[in-house]
Amino acid sequence: MSPMTFTDPRLAKLDGFRVEIDEARERADVILDRPRFNIVSMPQRDQLRLVFETLDEDARVRVIVLRAAGEHFSSGGNIKGFMEATPETVSKLAWNIAAPARCSKPVIVANRGYCFGVGFELSLACDFRIVSETGFYALPEQRLGQIPGSGGSARLQKIVGITRTKDIVMRSRRVPARQAYDWGIATECVPDAELEKATDALADELRGFAPLAQRTAKKLLNDTEDSTLSIAIELEGHCYSRLRQSDDFKEGVEAFHAKRPAKFKGS
Repeated sequence: MSPMTFTDPRLAKLDGFRVEIDEARERADVILDRPRFNIVSMPQRDQLRLVFETLDEDARVRVIVLRAAGEHFSSGGNIKGFMEATPETVSKLAWNIAAPARCSKPVIVANRGYCFGVGFELSLACDFRIVSETGFYALPEQRLGQIPGSGGSARLQKIVGITRTKDIVMRSRRVPARQAYDWGIATECVPDAELEKATDALADELRGFAPLAQRTAKKLLNDTEDSTLSIAIELEGHCYSRLRQSDDFKEGVEAFHAKRPAKFKGS
């Protein structure tokens, strides 16, 4: 992997993270790197949004991996920064942290150690969460006289329901990795030493699917999360119909009948 450079002057100096790209594997890694707990600053939130938007438009990238240097993914945000931020800045918190969800490409997050506050909220906005057995998830804002402000409680409730979300949010409860997996918060739970291997395997697996079909599936699932069943089925049908005209679908059918690997082009 090599460091990625950006033309946007707002990304000339990244605050608390770095970005690496592996063109051969069509992969970009966004790596939190602010020792020791990868605290996320206010300016960093804006930059993370810009980075995800930039990677979404980069033809070299098929899959994005969000991970962290060190033993903890992130202990949360810069507490002092909340008191210093303007109301306008605070109003953008959820929009910035939702960047992985808006990104059309699949986003994997690798969690180990502490994954608290905005670190958890950022992870919840990703498509796949792989957590090591050392991991703990938490939304501790109640201890500060606050509530989650970047979509954490809302996204979590969609995944685990109101009862478990109240238990986590109102008690600032830490959820260990295995329990998070059992509750459906995490996609996979693996031994700590295997976190990178499991993340690499999933990234490579996702690259094997048709890009257009993956982008369509992600958007469809996101858009229909709050819809009724009948509307979801209707939208699914429209998306299916559009994909039937794609080159990749034709290639997939031909490869299936020829019993050979498909060579998808993303069109």
